[in-house]
Amino acid sequence: MFGKRKVAGVVGEFLGTATLAFVVLDVSRSTIGLPYFVAIAAGLAVVMAGVSFAGDVHLNPAVTLAMWTARRTKTLTAVAYVVAQMLGAWAAYGLYKYFMHGTVQHVSSGYEARILVSEAAGAFVFTLVAASVLYERVWGARRAVVVGGAYTLGVLVASASANGFINPAVAFGSNSWAWGTYVLGPVLGAIIGVNLYALLFSGAEPVAVKAKANGKKK
Repeated sequence: MFGKRKVAGVVGEFLGTATLAFVVLDVSRSTIGLPYFVAIAAGLAVVMAGVSFAGDVHLNPAVTLAMWTARRTKTLTAVAYVVAQMLGAWAAYGLYKYFMHGTVQHVSSGYEARILVSEAAGAFVFTLVAASVLYERVWGARRAVVVGGAYTLGVLVASASANGFINPAVAFGSNSWAWGTYVLGPVLGAIIGVNLYALLFSGAEPVAVKAKANGKKK
């Protein structure tokens, strides 16, 4: 039950999410805290985590829940991942406060439909692209680059009307936790993105490949 691979997966979620949350918090609160820089920094953090741990890391409770709804992640694994992700974000928040020697201002507002939709749209774009490598069993640097690039794209989309977290753990680590926007939005978007890919695109052969195969049969 607690084999090396499973323990490594949970530890990878903790360390990877902590790194991602710290990077987003640090860049967003700096003098270059523009959405473009935050998106690029977040994407690079995801790429580095993917390359370093070389595994099926999610670094995002919304992704974990989406993969669980699509029956790609077991229940106990999903619970362990979400707990590790939230603890990693909490550790990043504490470390940032220690470095800054002060408090981190709460930046989220109350419920706003446009923030919910922006976060959901960003998470949808991110997971629809990321699911391509999660489902088609692409590994290594290529997998990390695709997921990191998709995360950057998703953050940019969400930044149109929100803080652009598309990740409840990162929102928690940035002291921007809000159930109706920065939690519900990413979860809804991720569930739709992952399951839509599974329903329409998973395992589908390109038309050119099918045509070539049919030609050989003749």
